[in-house]
Amino acid sequence: MNPPIAIGIHGGCGTLAKSLMSEAQWQEVRAHLADSLRAGWSLLARGASALDAVEAAVVVMEDSPYFNAGHGAVLNADGVHELDASIMDGATVSAGGLCAVRRIRNPVRGARALLEHGSSVLLACTAADSFAEAAGLGMVDNSYFTTNRQVEALENLKARAAAGTIAMASEAEKHGTVGAVALDAAGNLAAATSTGGFSNKPAGRVGDTPVAGAGTYARNGVCAVSGTGQGEYFLRLLASYDVAARMTYAGQSLAEAANAVVFESLSAHRIGAGLVAVDAAGQVVAPFNTVGMYRGWVTTDGEITVASHLEEHRLEKLGR
Repeated sequence: MNPPIAIGIHGGCGTLAKSLMSEAQWQEVRAHLADSLRAGWSLLARGASALDAVEAAVVVMEDSPYFNAGHGAVLNADGVHELDASIMDGATVSAGGLCAVRRIRNPVRGARALLEHGSSVLLACTAADSFAEAAGLGMVDNSYFTTNRQVEALENLKARAAAGTIAMASEAEKHGTVGAVALDAAGNLAAATSTGGFSNKPAGRVGDTPVAGAGTYARNGVCAVSGTGQGEYFLRLLASYDVAARMTYAGQSLAEAANAVVFESLSAHRIGAGLVAVDAAGQVVAPFNTVGMYRGWVTTDGEITVASHLEEHRLEKLGR
């Protein structure tokens, strides 16, 4: 009998209301989620590491215009893209994170390169871009990340700020993130997260995404977690680590721990939040407290599911 493998992803809890896109566009979003899952699962099925799988899954979403990461990321208050990403290996609890990068085509690849290099856990700004360039990674002009949707989002939020109605902005107007978690055939866990932050953010702002224990966490035998929501609270509460801590010290199941973090700890601050997590047995959970969260998973039996709002769409069964 093959050992269990599993993968889960999220594309952020900043999901648009259904009425704001056509059904054809929603189908395309779900297709991109499925492509992300297939990219990660195909590696796991061939015996590749959980690290390889989460990196591959996040790259697909970074390349999609529908998610706030890579191409399609939000713009800061200066009209510039500053991207954050991280990746963590549950076998060694090694991690790599990049903050406020402007030129790395796929920031998660930069985070993986930093993890492999082992010199630092976190690099920022131009130093992080230079590290990625020296590592031979794909580099682009900052304008590569821009989409019309995010230009409009920035204009709308600036208008709201001027009118004093910024508090009424929806999660979809403000922010989003992508992430992946995986269990490989060797029993190793890994997690990765990537984001543009939130629209109209101050230049230089860094959230939870690149910080191990805040937006991303993985530890073998326990769980791997990737979060999405208002990063300042994930940072203050060490939300991703909190899921693992609840399992380790309080004996909670993955579902109990993840639900407590999203619906109690984070919801107590009246913020939109969600996460995707997988445990050592390959169980995947994806709780969220917003109108929707782009998400998907492939269970240990190969069944693939994707969703944007409450309705879940079961697709084909993937082989090994």
